[in-house]
Amino acid sequence: MIELRPEHQRGVAEHGWLSSRHTFSFGHYYDPDQVGFSDLLVINDDRVQPSRGFGTHGHRDMEIFSYVLAGALAHKDSMGNGSVIYTGDVQMMSAGSGIRHSEYNP
Repeated sequence: MIELRPEHQRGVAEHGWLSSRHTFSFGHYYDPDQVGFSDLLVINDDRVQPSRGFGTHGHRDMEIFSYVLAGALAHKDSMGNGSVIYTGDVQMMSAGSGIRHSEYNP
């Protein structure tokens, strides 16, 4: 069954440089009725201020899908890879093999 979750029903995180809406339980937001869907654990709508972003960090056993609705997202990893994706672009990344990465709004 498809369940619609309007923005006002999702979790909210405001960090100044980051405005985020969480579809499933994430970070400080917990909803026992929304803890993921099968292997899908996170759907976040992140709005990152210009020249800000997520510092270098790691993940454990994750497949990360990024889709840019507006603007750009720059990505760098500890293997020396980096790219910028723009409005309408998609990026898939496997994380969890000891590689660390960062994302920011260039």
